[in-house]
Amino acid sequence: MSTQAAGASFVRSELLPDRPPPANLVGIFPLLRERLFSNWLNIALTLMSLAIIVLVVPPLVRFLFIDAVWTGTSRDACVSSSGACWPFIQAKIGQFIYGFYPAELYWRPNLVFIAGALLVLPLLIPAAPLKKLNAILFLGVYPFFAFVILNGGNLDLRRFLIGRFVRLDGLPLVGEVAGLKLVFWLDFLLSGTALLAVAIIASAIIGASARAVAKTLLLVLGCIALALLAVDFDFGLQPVGTRSWGGLLVTLVVAITGIVASLPLGILLALGRRSEMPIVRFASVVFIEFWRGVPLVTVLFFATYMLPFFLPAGVNFDGLLRALIGVTLFSAAYMAEVIRGGLQAIPKGQYEGAASLGLGYWQTMNRIVLPQALVIVIPGIVNSFIALFKDTTLVLIVSIFDLLGQLRAAFSDPNWSSPTTLFTGFAFAGIVYFIFCAGMSRYALYLERRAAHGSR
Repeated sequence: MSTQAAGASFVRSELLPDRPPPANLVGIFPLLRERLFSNWLNIALTLMSLAIIVLVVPPLVRFLFIDAVWTGTSRDACVSSSGACWPFIQAKIGQFIYGFYPAELYWRPNLVFIAGALLVLPLLIPAAPLKKLNAILFLGVYPFFAFVILNGGNLDLRRFLIGRFVRLDGLPLVGEVAGLKLVFWLDFLLSGTALLAVAIIASAIIGASARAVAKTLLLVLGCIALALLAVDFDFGLQPVGTRSWGGLLVTLVVAITGIVASLPLGILLALGRRSEMPIVRFASVVFIEFWRGVPLVTVLFFATYMLPFFLPAGVNFDGLLRALIGVTLFSAAYMAEVIRGGLQAIPKGQYEGAASLGLGYWQTMNRIVLPQALVIVIPGIVNSFIALFKDTTLVLIVSIFDLLGQLRAAFSDPNWSSPTTLFTGFAFAGIVYFIFCAGMSRYALYLERRAAHGSR
């Protein structure tokens, strides 16, 4: 008893307070010494960085702010100045954002911007409620809403049939339009039926579930039919063709469409490349290697100028739509390789554990493998997104004026010709691209930290 009582007196009931850090590691100077001057290589890199900052930052600040011209109505205000000509940006800001969109209809792009922001922000906030409903609205409803508002709706499907079918003479105008649209939907029904039959036969050959394939394909065809009905309805809005779109509007349309569409397509391609079915694996490898082996400039040029020669007579797609398809397929091929790297990083034990629980292939991928793989490759995914956002400037080659294209067009205005107009315009474009790209990068870092915290 006495021994136990004596031993019990040495048992602590609370933790000791943390010890203070060593004195030589407290303060800003030890931190700088550790991070910037720990060895000769770090010292050389630090001094080189300081020299670059001193050479670049002060002249840049002086050009953009100190010596800049802030007010004026023409080039006369900027001719004698050595700083940025910000009145040029103020005068052309509508053109830089909306392109050649009619000024009296600016409310339509603004409505699309606001609706997109209201739908994206809750998706980016992890604690926001109703994530599934928000995702359905953004991915399923918002694209058609944006197209109808920007384009005016009333796609007029009969235009795809003019020249392909014989003109229905003898019918009044209304009857002719109805007849052409009826032929379109009959053609759509027959094509869908043929595609469904081919998919069922292929599923039987490769051993997949014919019922699941048919159900998925019917769902896809139904969504396409509903989308066509939505964009073909006349909402009474003034039509504005995509040739009138431009500036930041086109940049965001191309970038967001490519980002949103390439991610799921890239996931399917990555899974297909790792599939055990030879036909699926071979098709995925051919698709990925083909698109990764062709420059994006060539893809845009082919989609814009060469694709119409391979389509049936009278069938043609909008130029911006062809560019969107080309950008999406190109980006999906690179996205597939990024995601495949994440899939290869998942240990084999994860698959074996899922099999021991009786989970099927898609359940294993959806609930166990893909969530881990996507977290691993967040830097690569965001890097692809940033590269795609900057590659949108290449659409200028196919006569689609994005932000940089509108900027170059504005330089030809003699009313704003001055020695600093060119540099001011490119500085403005650089700031815009930096805001979007830096925002994506910082949000990716936030997701990485959050995922790392949750895995501890």
